[in-house]
Amino acid sequence: MLDPGDDVLAWGESLDHLLQCKTGQLLFEDFLRTEYSEENLLFWLACEEYKTITSQADMTVAAKKIYAEFVQVDAPRQINIDCVTRDEIGENLSQPVPNCLDGAQRVIYSLMENDCYPRFLKSEMYQGLLEQAEQQ
Repeated sequence: MLDPGDDVLAWGESLDHLLQCKTGQLLFEDFLRTEYSEENLLFWLACEEYKTITSQADMTVAAKKIYAEFVQVDAPRQINIDCVTRDEIGENLSQPVPNCLDGAQRVIYSLMENDCYPRFLKSEMYQGLLEQAEQQ
């Protein structure tokens, strides 16, 4: 395990490094909440959890829950994906497979990586932690 200072430094290397750390995920979620876009991270995390499901029945329940919360039009935490991807997910709900959310997850990851993550790195929240880490 890296010490806390090393974690903070690694978060600046890539979005992957940030998302691999629970503390990094929580901090990024707090930042995204200030931008009213935490649904992106929450969807990405839900997809990661979905990939670990092995039971078809549990997969169906989880896919429908993710669809209702993030994917369908007017979902409480609707993510910004194209209608083709949205429709494909809807069509797969009756017989979901482990990778049925991968396309939407890639779109959201790219959005976070190219839009939210660079702003996070410039944020006072991250910069303050980075200064603390560099002083240790």
